[in-house]
Amino acid sequence: MKKVLIISASLRSSSNSDVLAHAFMKGAQEAGNEVMYESLAGKKIDYCIGCMACHKTGTCVLKDDAVELAEKMKTADVIVFATPVYFFGMSGKMKTLLDRTNPLYSYPYDFRDIYVLCTAAENEKDTPVGTVNGIQGWIDCFEQAQLKGEVFAGGVSGQGEVAGHPAVAQAYEMGKKV
Repeated sequence: MKKVLIISASLRSSSNSDVLAHAFMKGAQEAGNEVMYESLAGKKIDYCIGCMACHKTGTCVLKDDAVELAEKMKTADVIVFATPVYFFGMSGKMKTLLDRTNPLYSYPYDFRDIYVLCTAAENEKDTPVGTVNGIQGWIDCFEQAQLKGEVFAGGVSGQGEVAGHPAVAQAYEMGKKV
């Protein structure tokens, strides 16, 4: 059994990327894993101020929801990032969260496997590249972590349009294989 943390960056309830996150969650739970789901909607996540105090203390000097999320990330075996693609990159709130995980860089962490789930109105083959590359850049800072898989649902913008898209089944099957 693995501890799986799913972080959904969409700020819309029942969003397309959230549907992928829940499909992955269902598969991972059915496979017997412990799954936690966190939505960034409603979370207070301030920008990193670059003070680097976290490298000495192991925690951020800013006291907001990013501190608790970073702790959950630290103790998860698997992290799943679900995000809408905006202007060919991850959502701003997800990027801000990743910047705020700087305290994890200098201290032991459990996560090894990272998955990316993303959705976009655009449906071109290269639409998710910026998002995946951005998250890969974060992963590259953690020697023991690796990108294990990605799912992209393109051509969906309205709430719930992803229903019936092959990416939903792909996310579910990927979750089952965690």
